[in-house]
Amino acid sequence: MTPAPGAGGEAKRKKRRRRRPVSQATPPTQETNDPKAIKPAQKQHNQSKPRSTYAKRVDEVSAGGLVIDQSGTKGLLIGRRDLKDATGTRLLWSLPKGHIEAGETPEMAAVREVAEETGIESAITRELGVIDFWFMAGGKRIHKTVHHFLFTETGGLLAPQISEVDDVGWFPLEEIVGMLAYPDEKKLIAKSGEITA
Repeated sequence: MTPAPGAGGEAKRKKRRRRRPVSQATPPTQETNDPKAIKPAQKQHNQSKPRSTYAKRVDEVSAGGLVIDQSGTKGLLIGRRDLKDATGTRLLWSLPKGHIEAGETPEMAAVREVAEETGIESAITRELGVIDFWFMAGGKRIHKTVHHFLFTETGGLLAPQISEVDDVGWFPLEEIVGMLAYPDEKKLIAKSGEITA
């Protein structure tokens, strides 16, 4: 038997089919089944979770080396103040070197850097080797590669580069390894054998 119109059967069916529309303005709740939706509890958790930070890796390439004077008996070193020395008087002696600029070969950069840091003009006689090391600076992990050469003095006047070097000096070749502050440079010069111009 078919119910009379208005008896309520149709209205009940329509009521069951009707769904409450989801407002676009309301944020998704815990009941939302959309996996892309960020639930308020998750959002708050993600914001409070500290991000793990990694130091950015930076690659640097430099060139320099050991200059031997015209007499063939002395080597040229640069001195920089030791920042760990409370008196501020201790110098750390090292080989002159600096960054390779765009368009330069390691050889070109080495000759330029030696002249800039020491005032001495020179010519490369041979390659000494490459030093490769890591250090931290300014929150970055620096991977540095330094090309080293042996030079002969050709001219110029001995003078430290004011902005980067505290002192420069000629030292007897037999004292060079003992003067160098950094183990990797000591090792490089020591294994180079007899150093002559």
